[in-house]
Amino acid sequence: MKSSTPRFIALDVFRGMTVCFMIIVNTPGNGGTTYSPLLHAQWNGFTPTDLVFPSFMFAVGNAMSFVMKRWEGLPQSQVLWKIFKRTFIIFLLGYLMYWFPFVHWNEQHQLEGNPLATTRIMGVLQRIALGYGIAALMIYYLKPRTSYIYSFTGLYYYCVETVPIHITC
Repeated sequence: MKSSTPRFIALDVFRGMTVCFMIIVNTPGNGGTTYSPLLHAQWNGFTPTDLVFPSFMFAVGNAMSFVMKRWEGLPQSQVLWKIFKRTFIIFLLGYLMYWFPFVHWNEQHQLEGNPLATTRIMGVLQRIALGYGIAALMIYYLKPRTSYIYSFTGLYYYCVETVPIHITC
């Protein structure tokens, strides 16, 4: 069945290549003999592995630029529904992925449910979902200049709070 919305082949290929690279990065073999570019770098630098998450965020932002044109003809409630639904689905999939397989064998060899309290809340998909949700709302409600100011202010605040600066005299 053909979709009524056009596909952007280059974006689909980029996403596919990023997913393939993510699979390679997430399953590099044993820790002792892993090829070093498939490991995350220490704070001082990066390896190709460290490009997976930014690549996903780039793909999300790129896809948003195509969907924004369709938002113009829709009522606000429908646009907000689409944004919140997509954000929720991506966040939930990421959460369920960390919670999977949902059960484990206990010491009495009985199946026991994995506790929700020990499931990682802020994984990669969850961060992508929140990034998408915030960016989509900013683009929908704010002027481009204001979006840029908020984005760069947030990036600056993140860098100031997380990047250790060592000043030597």
